[in-house]
Amino acid sequence: MFSFLNKFVGFINQSIAVLGITAGVALSFVNVVARYVFDASLTWATELTIFLFVWSAFFGAAYCFKKDAHIAIDIVLELVPSQIAKIMLLISHVITLIFLSAISYFGYQYLQLVIELEEMSIDLGIPMWIPYLVIPIAFFLAAYRVAEKIVHIIKTPHNEVLGESEVEMIIASMGVAGENKFKKSPEELDEMVKETNKKTGGML
Repeated sequence: MFSFLNKFVGFINQSIAVLGITAGVALSFVNVVARYVFDASLTWATELTIFLFVWSAFFGAAYCFKKDAHIAIDIVLELVPSQIAKIMLLISHVITLIFLSAISYFGYQYLQLVIELEEMSIDLGIPMWIPYLVIPIAFFLAAYRVAEKIVHIIKTPHNEVLGESEVEMIIASMGVAGENKFKKSPEELDEMVKETNKKTGGML
């Protein structure tokens, strides 16, 4: 059941993110062509494009929680013992879960207010609760992913909880891509990782 739910949530996040950005770019292109080639303009295109980009960004962000693709400064975690790093990760994810859940809840309350006020969009003439629906749904799905991550962290041994940093993955990919040009000993690679983290503040 949880496996199906995970796939379903992932499908929703990916599909809306891809469709939103694709449709938004296509609509912007059509509107530019109509304006400069045919001296006409789709008055509702700009508003719809904004809504599509917002939906794409919010659902894309929710999907990034599953892939750990959000920017994270992990240099402190690498300096402390793995047991403490695990606790810090759990605290961080719990705070994130509370924040996302709160935004989803208050977003739902705001949605009810918009429905009650019967607010309409200016150009499209649709009820504004439709584009605002992205807030409670996207943040709820993001909260679900963070809760899933919390369970994963709890089950993972403390010495394995950090995994590979992005720097290590980039260096590894460079080593594979350019095996003949990028030959380094494990000690040199480790030093390179530390130096890169020091220069970037752990943000790479």
